[in-house]
Amino acid sequence: MPAQQVSAAAPGPSPARRPRSLLVPTVFVLLVCGGLSFTAVTMEVGLSGALPALALAAVPVGPVLATVCWLDRHEAEPPHLLAFAFGWGACVASLGALVLNSASSRLLDRAVGDVTNTSVLVAPVVEEVLKGLGVLLLLLRQRRQFDGVVDGIVYAAFVGVGFAYLENVLYLGRALGDEQPASLVVVFVLRCLVSPFAHPLFTMAVGVGLGLAARHRSPLRRVGAPVAGLAVAVVLHALWNASAGAGASTFVELFLLLQVPVFAAAVAVALAARVRETRLVARHLQVYVRTGWLAQAEVEQLASARGRRQARALAAARGGRPAARAVRDFQETATQLAFRRDRMRRGTSESTPEEELELLRRLSGERARVVGLLPHWPPAAVR
Repeated sequence: MPAQQVSAAAPGPSPARRPRSLLVPTVFVLLVCGGLSFTAVTMEVGLSGALPALALAAVPVGPVLATVCWLDRHEAEPPHLLAFAFGWGACVASLGALVLNSASSRLLDRAVGDVTNTSVLVAPVVEEVLKGLGVLLLLLRQRRQFDGVVDGIVYAAFVGVGFAYLENVLYLGRALGDEQPASLVVVFVLRCLVSPFAHPLFTMAVGVGLGLAARHRSPLRRVGAPVAGLAVAVVLHALWNASAGAGASTFVELFLLLQVPVFAAAVAVALAARVRETRLVARHLQVYVRTGWLAQAEVEQLASARGRRQARALAAARGGRPAARAVRDFQETATQLAFRRDRMRRGTSESTPEEELELLRRLSGERARVVGLLPHWPPAAVR
């Protein structure tokens, strides 16, 4: 059915619509775990330390999350799933780490009388497993919103940022309790300014592994990639903890020689994955040009990051925010269609023709709205 025949049809329901039956219990679990985590922190540092620490720990959150979202501009993840990822890290994973790390320390103390290596040998395993479980849960429960490496990186980074936020509240609260301004400044600079990407970076390794697993049918790759990602996350985390406890000079050396190159490599992986997604969009949308749903100029625009940005900017200039929002929705729905075709080609996702038709109807409705707001669509500058 060509696009011209359904351009006036009402858009179909979104295939990504979240199950209402799971929303309330999910929020309840996150709130309970978050409350218990904050209570545990408050019992250690006191309310006078915890409340200011909440504000100080929030300083790096916005910039880090904005950087992560910049990587995911082709098909922005649903806000409720990003909120879940952040909440899992800040509430569920942090609570589990507080309980398991403390229990492990007590067991080691009773068994060998030495808990000095807990932060290197135990905490990285416990924390990366707990954070990784949140990303795995998103892959299993929201398969249609988990298309590959970029999505894995984004969800993992949100989990890591959430976990780092609660952990920073604890460390900053302790520093506030010392009543030594220099101690507070050192903790704030090291944890919030120098290394705000540490926890997100560790968990991103798990996200890359799960993203690769999402793109392959091979059982070996589906299991091996996440396990390898978890191993990398644990090693990086252990090295980071070891450097933090080895003195200022060792910390700086490892930060410059290991963490900075690893961070640069992670950014390179994310950018390469995004370039690959751009090519994927160009390849899989051609079928909709041949069947009349899209124009060739639109596919060329959709397959170019510069073209997508320029189209939104021109829409905003000519039609204001409603036009820019309509173009953004059109771009995201078209990208979902491309990713769906890629999953079907690879055999990594079950889908039906009805689901594709729902997306096409939605695309047609959004395209009609764009044309109504911008009669000369697509803009000549991005043709």
